[in-house]
Amino acid sequence: MYDLPELDLTERFRALTPFMEARGVVAGGPLGRIPPGAELAALREAVPDVRAELIASGTPLAVTTCDLITLPYPTEFGLWRAGNVRSPYLWITNRMLVVQWDDPDGELRTLLWEPSDHELGDRTPFFARLKAETPIPQSLLTSVHGTVLGHLRALGIDPEDVDYLAFDHLHTQDVRRLVGTTRPAPDLGYTDRPVPAWFPNATLLTQAQEWEALRHLHPLQAPWYQPETYLDLPPDRLALVGGDVLLGPGVGLLATPGHTAGNMSLVLHTDGGLWTSSENGIAAECWAPESSRISGLRRFRADWGQEVVLNANTIEFAAWQYDSMIVESLVADRTPDGLFPQCFPSSELTGHRLSPGTKPTYVHGGIEHGRVRPGTVLTGVQR
Repeated sequence: MYDLPELDLTERFRALTPFMEARGVVAGGPLGRIPPGAELAALREAVPDVRAELIASGTPLAVTTCDLITLPYPTEFGLWRAGNVRSPYLWITNRMLVVQWDDPDGELRTLLWEPSDHELGDRTPFFARLKAETPIPQSLLTSVHGTVLGHLRALGIDPEDVDYLAFDHLHTQDVRRLVGTTRPAPDLGYTDRPVPAWFPNATLLTQAQEWEALRHLHPLQAPWYQPETYLDLPPDRLALVGGDVLLGPGVGLLATPGHTAGNMSLVLHTDGGLWTSSENGIAAECWAPESSRISGLRRFRADWGQEVVLNANTIEFAAWQYDSMIVESLVADRTPDGLFPQCFPSSELTGHRLSPGTKPTYVHGGIEHGRVRPGTVLTGVQR
């Protein structure tokens, strides 16, 4: 057990209850109270109510997408049992969403969704081992497109004006530089003082189930987390969410357990309709394998009758993840061609010369809505 800060559920957001009622859970309560098949049927029935609430809430002021890094990822995880390709690795591009809305008092709020500090993410046990065992230079395997602070600088957003940070789950994430620490961190170069926060006024939002899973890490999840980096985070910079909540007009978080126990998805109501975003799947076709041109995916759908292809680097909650992907696909509107739901992978499959046969059929590339509102004069935070 990791001695992480004890946190209470936040009450600052309005609850969205239909899916929670379908699952038979209370805010922050345990999952899996009903069989996954019964849960799936109940969730399907609740979808119209959730869509109606999200649409009625309005739309945010702005949404924009920032590319961070393209990196290799095992094909057997990304396409699970479905992909019939020879390449042991495919490539995914990790992206951050910047979302802005006005709160009821007219105050501008800014959320960073998936603001990964990918430099520290390389220390995750799985990726550290992969890097050590790969003889090919990293410059040929990864492409860095930008940093969190660099993108904000280009958008004219002061880090002090960021209100919320959130990830769909905490795999690979080391957030110490984002929210700061309460004690020195010699491994980050701070030997005699705490790590200063990139975002001194931001709160990290995490599902209560994810925080508890991190406190009691299971061996099947251990290769993907850096739990020791969460020991010295300032508790007042953290807030636990207990299920589905509406953050602002057209901006919500849905509990979508499965990839991890506390996984969640961002949902957005934009001029282009409803979107969901998570890493439950790595490509648009993972939510619609019947429309895929990647070898094996259509056949997987036909032979096994399974409607989605999981991002399955951890599979102990596979049935929950399946149900969550169905929820995402039904909440989201369809792409203009009608073939794919607007489920935006936070790490999206990207064609690569070293991975023939894994070129995606459809690429979302990003979500754009409105125009980002710049903040105050920048304070000179270094990239």
